[in-house]
Amino acid sequence: MGISVVIHTYNSEEHLEKVLDSVKSFDEIVVCDMNSTDSTTQIISNYNCKVVYCDYSGGIPEPARNFAISNASHEWILVVDSDEVVPQALRTYLYDFISENDRYNGIRLNRKNYLLGHFLHDVYPDYILRFFKKNESNWPPTVHSEPSVNGEITSIPRNRRDLALIHLSNSPIRVIVDKLNTYTDFEITRRKGKKYGLWSLLLRPPFRFFQSYVIKGGFKDGKVGFISAANGAFYKYITIAKIIEANLSEKDYDRELRNFK
Repeated sequence: MGISVVIHTYNSEEHLEKVLDSVKSFDEIVVCDMNSTDSTTQIISNYNCKVVYCDYSGGIPEPARNFAISNASHEWILVVDSDEVVPQALRTYLYDFISENDRYNGIRLNRKNYLLGHFLHDVYPDYILRFFKKNESNWPPTVHSEPSVNGEITSIPRNRRDLALIHLSNSPIRVIVDKLNTYTDFEITRRKGKKYGLWSLLLRPPFRFFQSYVIKGGFKDGKVGFISAANGAFYKYITIAKIIEANLSEKDYDRELRNFK
């Protein structure tokens, strides 16, 4: 019984060597590259990877992930982003798990995230369903989705930080804001038909901030924790505002214009 590691790449040269070094001892590495224009494919060629290609999907990784998963040879799939390192302790844990497990078809992994070089308490454990049986799962082709898995799933214990994926991305604020705008555009499709009003705009973003900074311990990270919590609140606000805008019909626009006149 083996494990296939699945990675999607697009101009991923910054962290890719560290990522591939961390997974090279798994049974198989399947990389789906979306026609990178930097040195990504050259880096991949230095490792024993099965490489497949698909078109760039405008920042949505799920189609590339699905294509890579369909080309994997082993029963168990570990999905890793091109900026995530798999610690050796997690590799050992996963192989022990599949040799002893006869109940679960998936595991939610924990992940360590960073901002301005600082570990973020408010985001941890950031559970993500990234380890599952290939034939018992399906990954929807929408941004920020997770696979649906037939059967029971379990989670890595929260206190096992030694098993957490290490998210190497440490993007500057400018890049974070650019991604925020892109991802909130995708949220419009994801939450199609959802209705929001004034109270949602007034209450949901501040609650998101309070949840991150106070309840989840962002205050432990000082000003970095404040920035992280504020980013989350702003994401919530922009998402709601864009959905309200998307729900307006031409009649709504015309009525508002008449009222303005």
